[in-house]
Amino acid sequence: MTNNNRKGASILGSHIDALEWGDAISTICTWAKNRESRYVAICNVHSVVTALQEPQHKQVINSADMATCDGMPITWMLRKLGFPQQQRINGPDLMWKYCEKAEKSGQKVFFYGSTDENLVLLKTRLLVAFPALQIAGMYSPPFRDLTVDEDAEVVKRLNDSGAGVVFVGLGCPRQELWMQLHRGKINAVMIGVGAAFNYHAGTIQRAPLWMQNAGLEWLHRLAADPRRLWKRYLVTNTLFIFAATAQLLGLKKF
Repeated sequence: MTNNNRKGASILGSHIDALEWGDAISTICTWAKNRESRYVAICNVHSVVTALQEPQHKQVINSADMATCDGMPITWMLRKLGFPQQQRINGPDLMWKYCEKAEKSGQKVFFYGSTDENLVLLKTRLLVAFPALQIAGMYSPPFRDLTVDEDAEVVKRLNDSGAGVVFVGLGCPRQELWMQLHRGKINAVMIGVGAAFNYHAGTIQRAPLWMQNAGLEWLHRLAADPRRLWKRYLVTNTLFIFAATAQLLGLKKF
């Protein structure tokens, strides 16, 4: 899947796909069935603004096999750029919807990221919701770059597991770079889902649906962890508003 034959638009220089939920899930299921080495970038305002500031991250997003709009501001931009029916395709919901499909189809899933404690909670929650889901494995990597030998062992472990999809929860932009570096090595679809592990494990409370739909999920997260997130949201959201406005008015090309 290349940018040349994909519907979508450039948002601040990052290609975001115009997809419906059904298309996104069915495409991932097909790739997973064939154990194709692919990666999916799920892009919110933070990811797109990071790409605007860091050329490497922009290249990672634009090289993805699929890039979805996570967050209502990105969804609204796609609607303004010619796709009025665009749906928000976010990490937590994508992970949940795919696991529902995987349970029925027998496709195996692997979870890479977060902490051992969160992974135990996540597994419990998933198996309550999807008793027949085949969880091929879970792994919490150290918060540092792996050595060459350690990385080779991880690649072998993932490939030997038989998983068709590897959910990656390392946070942006680390998870996207990790997926790009492992495309062609890991025989599975890698999907960067950010904090989805924590949401579904129950260690972070997700924003109410009305806040998600109103584009205020960031405010809910900020209220929950203001010391860590205030600077990111203040700077990131402000940059996005100015840059998106400039793009829509034709004042600047990205």
